[in-house]
Amino acid sequence: MLTEKQLIRVRRHLHQIPELALHEFQTHDYLMKIIKDFNQDHLEIMVPDKLPTAILVLVHGTAPQRTIGYRTDIDALPVKEQTGLPYASQHPGVMHACGHDIHMTVALGVLSYFSDHQPQDNLVFFFQPAEESDYGGKRAYEAGVFTGQWRPDEFYGLHDNPDLPAGAIGCRMGTLFAGTTEVNIDLIGKGGHAAYPQDANDTVVAAASLITQVQTVISRSIDPIQSGVITLGKIRGGSIRNVIAGHTRIEGTIRGLTQKMIKRIDHRLAEICRGIGTSFNMKVQLELNQGGYWPVENNPQLTKNFIQYMQQAPDVNFIETPPAMTGEDFGFLLAQFPGTMFWLGVDDDSQLHSATLTPKESAIQKGVNAITGFLNYRMQQN
Repeated sequence: MLTEKQLIRVRRHLHQIPELALHEFQTHDYLMKIIKDFNQDHLEIMVPDKLPTAILVLVHGTAPQRTIGYRTDIDALPVKEQTGLPYASQHPGVMHACGHDIHMTVALGVLSYFSDHQPQDNLVFFFQPAEESDYGGKRAYEAGVFTGQWRPDEFYGLHDNPDLPAGAIGCRMGTLFAGTTEVNIDLIGKGGHAAYPQDANDTVVAAASLITQVQTVISRSIDPIQSGVITLGKIRGGSIRNVIAGHTRIEGTIRGLTQKMIKRIDHRLAEICRGIGTSFNMKVQLELNQGGYWPVENNPQLTKNFIQYMQQAPDVNFIETPPAMTGEDFGFLLAQFPGTMFWLGVDDDSQLHSATLTPKESAIQKGVNAITGFLNYRMQQN
């Protein structure tokens, strides 16, 4: 079983070799090296043909009643690190700015424990590529990875949280992370000279009207007791001050706490785009791409059970947390398998996706202990 000192050494090495979605080859090789050093008596390893940077490890139980899945993500972000750490990223412009190095290390710690302490139930550990982009969870599911002995009856996973004390476990009933939809809108009119607007069809003016109308979707179409977000964060139109733009592009994101809410927002946005096209006599093309970023909706019974364990565990600092509007592709898997996602506190002043994120490494062993304790507890239940 990996010691705390070894876990920290593993985390620091992973932090130095961050890789972007679907290109996690060095990370994959390092993870395989660590896993193959564990006791192999009841382990089985599988690398999917269609997802070659992924790793699945099956821990065969002594008297399995179920198969419990545990997922960790392994990719990094296109962020230039500014921590000044001696073990900072060695890959220019790429950083574990979301803490996936912490996620992987905790998963390895839990796996190393069960390689030395054979569990009663089967366990499947999923080291998943492409969480930050390219929908790794959805890709794995659609590639048929979770079939036969590799299919979990329930799934668990964590995300680090710099706002919680190091090692604290946070969770809630219901939605933990929002689902997201990527929005692209192209307005196609007719360019022309600024002095002759009657001969053109100005897409910048139409875009301004569209952006203003979109602000009413949340305020007037969504239950105020619930939460939703539309952010149109990028607009590009025109080339020079005295030319009327014949094309304008708007890019943004939709966030919602349930799949039903996201579909409602998507529908209202489509209606507004059709209305703008009609009223300004131009073509308005709307592209909505949800991909694999569904809301992370925790299973009621499993989550109640998880929270009850964490609340009564003497060495766990449990904190009930509010939902977050950030996205997480584990939501797609939780729509296919019942399960629970939870937070692991890492106590840092910097936020996720920040170039200065520096999680407290004291959280790692506490996370391993909490999760192994819960899984042992879960396996004693009918």
